[in-house]
Amino acid sequence: MKKTNAMRILDGLKIPYEVREYEDNTDHEVAKGAAARTAEKLGLNPEQVFKTIVMRSDKKELFVFCQSADNEINLKKARTAAGCKEINPVKPEELLGLTGYVRGGCSPLGMKRQFPTFIDELATLQEKICISGGQRGIQIIINPEDLAKACNATFVDLSLS
Repeated sequence: MKKTNAMRILDGLKIPYEVREYEDNTDHEVAKGAAARTAEKLGLNPEQVFKTIVMRSDKKELFVFCQSADNEINLKKARTAAGCKEINPVKPEELLGLTGYVRGGCSPLGMKRQFPTFIDELATLQEKICISGGQRGIQIIINPEDLAKACNATFVDLSLS
């Protein structure tokens, strides 16, 4: 398997991880539960599979959020974490130009630039979580603390509940 940027970053930091591949049908509509279907394909619990969501603030700053497949991001909590008045997901057609990744293959590791990154604190309840490996059909299984170290992320409460 060809190494992705995300894998090369973890290798460089000597952070252990596992790679899992799955059949990708390129159906990555958020409303259709793409992250939950990925969990099902990999035989993992949805609370272990984390989707990466890139958002833009009212000041045009970009932020990265990682949330479990079984949860949605509370925008009020995301605004508080980012320290802004308004925040919304970037449009799918903007994602590649901003991050170097396409929807369904967006990893919090190895973007074109390092953006402030926040991981839902529920990740810390898991021994390992699953994130995109930076390409559709490739996932990385990693300890959440190691992920936070690798992308300089902060754990915060992002859940709706």
